Amino acid sequence: MNIQFKNRKKELEELKRIINSKKFELVILYGRRRIGKTALALEVTKHSKRLYFLATQENNLERFYNLCIKHFPEVSKLKQDFEVLFEFLKDRVDVIIIDEFQNMIKENKNIVSLFQAIIDQILSKTKVKLFLLGSSVSMISSKVLNYQSPLYGRRTASIKLKGIKFKDLKEFFPKANFEELMNIYGFADGIPFYLIKIDKQFFNWLNKEIEKETSFLKDEIDFLMRYEFEDVSTYKLILKAIAFGKTKINEIKDFLKIKRTDITPYIKNLIETDFIERVVPLTENIKSRKGRYFLKDNFLKFWFRFIYPNLSSIEEATFDVSAIKKEYNTYLGFVFEDVCKELIKELRFFNYTKLGKWWHKDKEIDILAINDSTKHLLACECKWQHKINAEKIAKEIVEKLSYVDWHNKKRKESLAIFAKSFSKRITSYEGRKVYCYDLRDLERAVKQKI
Repeated sequence: MNIQFKNRKKELEELKRIINSKKFELVILYGRRRIGKTALALEVTKHSKRLYFLATQENNLERFYNLCIKHFPEVSKLKQDFEVLFEFLKDRVDVIIIDEFQNMIKENKNIVSLFQAIIDQILSKTKVKLFLLGSSVSMISSKVLNYQSPLYGRRTASIKLKGIKFKDLKEFFPKANFEELMNIYGFADGIPFYLIKIDKQFFNWLNKEIEKETSFLKDEIDFLMRYEFEDVSTYKLILKAIAFGKTKINEIKDFLKIKRTDITPYIKNLIETDFIERVVPLTENIKSRKGRYFLKDNFLKFWFRFIYPNLSSIEEATFDVSAIKKEYNTYLGFVFEDVCKELIKELRFFNYTKLGKWWHKDKEIDILAINDSTKHLLACECKWQHKINAEKIAKEIVEKLSYVDWHNKKRKESLAIFAKSFSKRITSYEGRKVYCYDLRDLERAVKQKI
């Protein structure tokens, strides 16, 4: 199995079931670019008679026609028409994959209605499997999956492909210890395209990559954003603001030095396209005015933190990776919170119903987990540092908990502290259970894939 398919077992099993069905299937497979949609679709259909077509923003009918001729020369006698071509293909192939389907929508706004007719009149009574793949999350959501779409109700499966989990990086890098996995995850997140590029110790690889004149790092974000936005400049500035800790609307506007322009539509588009997410304190309503905005994945965080500010020196070949190395542990502090959140889900201290961040003014708890029925609360602090005094941290957490307005005086509280190592461990604090996890404990959890 190719490296891209480590930890794609769930998706592969679901898609194999669809491939083996005895009826027509319409599969919508979408997600941000670089996440592995094409590789997954090709992997699951590799033993099928398939036709794979990569759509562009122009001449798709002509290109699709020529592709059919390449596979079936007799098509040259047929009319250049999508309905005619699908009528021909329905008895000759098992699977039709159309990649970057949003490009066909951009070229022809009526294409979705045309595909509805093709499905209803030509494919619905066959055993053909039609895969529509899309990297424009916003366009696939609004034009294909939305209830107003002509294709609504026709799909038999839709999968929004997500990144690889941190605990499964061990399958990619079996010899890497927890710290090395953190270094990798802080850069690549769980995005297969970036993960498979790292072919040696992380900083050695990064140094070689940045030295390349053709390094993908230089224009990767522009490449990703051009698929979603015509004018990327304002969007890029918003992402930069968030990367530099400006997480409230007013802070972002101040950073952009915009007085009158409403940036809400830009924010909305960035959320829809999976570049950013809006987060509220765990105990608040989703519509709370306390919402903050964060970059959605670590690659974005890394790029805006370390690449974007240094593009000139990278182009001039004067940039030294040691500058990243010097700041990297501080940067990983925020990444460590996300990793711990994932591992809490795996470790299961108790059956919580909600998990997330919490803050109130200047008070902040890295991770809060609550169970509404049992009124049990778990408050966690994550320190990407050595020799942490757990008792001192527990005291700080308890002080912050006094500001958490949730089942006051009726709740049960537990604490968890994650760190590289401890100078002092504890198992309880003022009647509260305390869990302490250091690198060895976390390494064990990753190895065991709890």
